[in-house]
Amino acid sequence: MIKQLSVFVENRPGSIMRVTSALTSACINIRAIASFDTPEFAILRLVVDRPAKAKEDLTAKGFVVKVHDVIGVELKDEKGNLNKMLSVLAEGGISISYIYSFVIREEKAPVMVFNTDNYEKAEKALRAADIKLVEEVEL
Repeated sequence: MIKQLSVFVENRPGSIMRVTSALTSACINIRAIASFDTPEFAILRLVVDRPAKAKEDLTAKGFVVKVHDVIGVELKDEKGNLNKMLSVLAEGGISISYIYSFVIREEKAPVMVFNTDNYEKAEKALRAADIKLVEEVEL
């Protein structure tokens, strides 16, 4: 499992920058970032090198932060690999709430990060299909 931060920010100029500035000041390395917006607020999803410290520092600065487990899957940059992973999950009856990727991993394959309602079932299905799961220490 990978720990992911969900930070609630207003849809206003500079709101994402305030989060990244706070993390930079705390010497937290951002490994992945994605934003999902609604009319008034956005949910900023981040994978960082020290999630507990990041949550502590952001909360102290007034941000609403939640930490969640997500699954990271290493996919070689080849045609059809994402579809293969999604097919394994669909055939297993496993739903995905959201998905995003990141590629900055020092010459390693990109990682797809996703949230699901059944982590155990998802991990079992992916391992059975020989799809590499990524642990937080590998990031």
